[in-house]
Amino acid sequence: MNAQEMRDKTPDQLREELANLKKESFNLRFQQATGQLESTAGIKAARRNAARVKTILNEKAAAAASEE
Repeated sequence: MNAQEMRDKTPDQLREELANLKKESFNLRFQQATGQLESTAGIKAARRNAARVKTILNEKAAAAASEE
């Protein structure tokens, strides 16, 4: 999912997406620790997507604060 698609979502949907990404990141780290992970690229992608969601949430919060 790209940043523009995320910007179209509501903050509640973004928080849910962030929770899912954190769970995915945990599962990937757990697989890596037990030696079951085949490709480590998923860890980096999950971290970057979580950071992207956090950035968009902060942008939305700043926009809401400036409107008031």
